[in-house]
Parts: sequence; C-alpha cells; structure tokens
Amino acid sequence: MRSTAPTLVLIALFATMPVHAQPVEPDPALRAALADAVAASDSFNDRFDAEVWLLDMSQRLAPRVADTTHRIELLRLVHREARRAGLPPELVLAVIEVESGFDRFAVSRAGAQGLMQIMSFWLDELEVEHTNLFDAALNLRMGCTILKYYLDRENGELTNALARYNGSAGRREYPDRVLSALSERWYRQ
Repeated sequence: MRSTAPTLVLIALFATMPVHAQPVEPDPALRAALADAVAASDSFNDRFDAEVWLLDMSQRLAPRVADTTHRIELLRLVHREARRAGLPPELVLAVIEVESGFDRFAVSRAGAQGLMQIMSFWLDELEVEHTNLFDAALNLRMGCTILKYYLDRENGELTNALARYNGSAGRREYPDRVLSALSERWYRQ
C-alpha cells in the first residue's frame, strides 16, 4: 500500500520558485554535490559504537518498522549516508519520519518518491542509470546530500535548511515538525 507524504519535497529546490513549479534549471552547485554523492563507507568508528547506536535506534524505530532485519538494514544505510554527508543520523531519521513515515514506497502529490521524498527530475538531470528512487540507498544518498547542501547554504541554520529541503522557505510548519520528531524520538540523550 502506498501512502502519500503530507509534504511537498524538493519542489522548491530553488526557493524563489512557486511551490508547484517544475525547476527549469537546477542550481549548479547542488547538481555537482548530487553527482559526487551518486558516484561515491561504513560510518561507525568501531563495533561497540555500531551496536550501541543500532540497538538504541532499532528500539525507537520498532513501532514504525516491524521487521527487525529490515529495520537494522535501514538504520545502517541511514547512518552511513548521514555520516557521509556530514549530518547527524538522528536528524535524517526525523526527516524520514515526517517525509514518508518510513514508507520507502511513499509518493507525494508532487511526485516526490521514497524515504526522503526525492523528485525524479534529479535522476534525469544527473543522467543516473539507476533510476529507482524507491531504492533506499540511492534515496538516502540523494536526500542527505540535498539536506547538507541546504544546511551549508543556510550557514548551519537548521530551521531554514529544513524549510528549503521541504520547499517551504520562509515558513515554520515543516521545520517545526521535523525538530519535534527529532527531540521527541530520535535525539540521543
């Protein structure tokens, strides 16, 4: 069963465009960052760190992803791609929760797909041979790269970066939902 994500993701990769507009020409710097990411490790420093993080996050994710094997594999991918992009994995989990509810087959009304709700025009723009945005590894790699790009562009201001990621620059609803999920479920204390 496919669910529709409640947010419109990545439509406003270019904040000045209307929410429903299709981008005419992607930002060259973001295009380059995505190209590098798609072309590009294990992310844990040691086995103990991996076991502690995976156990903790697996327990938190269990109500949303019932199958243990699938849950651990998803967490490994999230951790690897978040670290590769220079993001906290817990932030990526909060974004996924809000974007797709951990449904890797989610499709938004705007056509964004997968866990992190990536717009399919990026595959054409990057001339990527692997064209399945429901593939968790590809979706996470692209989503983490895009989120990191916006975080850098906003000089580390997370609220603004999240709004840009969602295509809702200047509004707080989406960033507040992600930050709430982060603090209530994913932040490690």
